[in-house]
Amino acid sequence: MSLNKVMLIGNVGKDPEVRHLESGVPVVTIPIATTERYKDKNGEVKEQTEWHNVVLWRALAEFTEKYVHKGKQIYIEGKLRSRSWEDQSGQKRYTTEVIADTIQLLGKKSDTEQQSGGPAADKTAAPAEPVIEQPEGDDLPF
Repeated sequence: MSLNKVMLIGNVGKDPEVRHLESGVPVVTIPIATTERYKDKNGEVKEQTEWHNVVLWRALAEFTEKYVHKGKQIYIEGKLRSRSWEDQSGQKRYTTEVIADTIQLLGKKSDTEQQSGGPAADKTAAPAEPVIEQPEGDDLPF
């Protein structure tokens, strides 16, 4: 038995990059930053930020394109996938990505409304955003 599961809570580093396959299937990529804070041996607070490349397909891609923007805090669940390719100079390149199967917007609802230009009514705690999941059995094309 094996398990390939990733859970991230972090901030989106730039607006979603959207593309469509020849078949019309939408795919979105976004970088997510997670930051770990700790005290070093001298008691100074240090931060270490990791960047994660996240790929979202189909309905998740459409949702991300519409509601996710740079700076937004999100929760992602998915699996790690490594791949390689040859760049234009013939150099072999490698990358590891998180293939998302769940996304949830975090933070206050008013934060999202302010980003989209909507009303920013109550700034107190708002209900959680819906969790969007990839349907079961929806094989990804790779």
